Amino acid sequence: MISSPQGRPALWLLVLITFSGTLAMHMFVPALPVAARDLNASIAATQMTISLYIIGLAVGQLVYGPLSDCFGRRPMLIIGLVLYTAAGLAALLAPDIRVLIGARLVQALGGCAGLVLGRAMVRDTAGSEDAARRLALMNLMATVGPGLAPLIGGTLAASLGWRSIFLVLSALGIANLIFAWRLLPETGRPSGTISVLSLASDYKRLLSSPIFLGFAIGGGCATTSMYAFIAAAPFIFVDQLHQPQHDIGLYLGILVVGVSLGSVLAGRLIGRVAIERLMVGANVISVLGALAFLTVVLTGQMTVFSTLALMFLFTLGAGMASPAALTKAVSVNPKMIGSAAGLYGFAQMVIGAMCTSLAGLGRNPALAAGVVLAGTGLLGQLAFWIALRREASSPAL
Repeated sequence: MISSPQGRPALWLLVLITFSGTLAMHMFVPALPVAARDLNASIAATQMTISLYIIGLAVGQLVYGPLSDCFGRRPMLIIGLVLYTAAGLAALLAPDIRVLIGARLVQALGGCAGLVLGRAMVRDTAGSEDAARRLALMNLMATVGPGLAPLIGGTLAASLGWRSIFLVLSALGIANLIFAWRLLPETGRPSGTISVLSLASDYKRLLSSPIFLGFAIGGGCATTSMYAFIAAAPFIFVDQLHQPQHDIGLYLGILVVGVSLGSVLAGRLIGRVAIERLMVGANVISVLGALAFLTVVLTGQMTVFSTLALMFLFTLGAGMASPAALTKAVSVNPKMIGSAAGLYGFAQMVIGAMCTSLAGLGRNPALAAGVVLAGTGLLGQLAFWIALRREASSPAL
């Protein structure tokens, strides 16, 4: 039986649920050395708690989207929150590194439910422009949380021990579970039936659509490509620009401000500027910032100020492009919003991981990051152009 949406969920609740998944990834990063010593584990083994978490976030999004199209957003989200909370408690009590790694993987598989379904719920209950506005606001608030997460995690680990991080995350999971149970309405129209063949069919249709692929690949290139610079930042600022280690957090915080400001501007411009123009224009800003950064690196003119200014410009464009690209991607087929949101999130994670890996090549971190950012920016622009051109001639999937 097909149900009707019962109302619009509170945006603050969707934000809280959405950023919980990425918060758990960023908050534990500063505690890695402490956890390694406490559990008598190698640094490489401890880093698996992060790498497997990213894999869990990517793969899990492929599952929740189509399952929510079938069974509803609310029940799938509650299942994800239960996994997230239970895994956080398991990590809190982990006796060795193997249990901690397994708990972190399950925590990611639960936490990614919010990433997918929060976006899908916004699109369920709003028109295209209104959805883009709400996604811009979600992007703003969800960026601030993970931006502060390393500072919070480092403080907790230093004062109360690394296990206190999972105590806080478990408490957040319990609070989200209570709020979702009491306050969250069903926003989708679940079909009530599912099969492996139907899931494969949904993804096949999306992956065979140049329109969806253009928006998904373009959106990933325009947004999570910034991971390339984030991964290279410690080496750029400390080794190449000779800045103290403790200033890196401040510099990365400036980039978080860029993404946040971009989200604010996107929210204000939507309705005044067509979503398509906003998406393409915002990515142009990022491309210009990346090309200028690459130029100063190649000419040997790189300074702390020029690096921060140009990367701020890049992240400003990314923050503006993000809600527009996501809105266009999940709107390709109204019957597959959940599947599209999941596949879009997966594409973002894969592109982010690829950019991070590429930024580690060679002996010049700044050059590698600049090449990756400029290349992905241009690729994103090409992908957007193909998608919009196909959409104009064939608006339906």
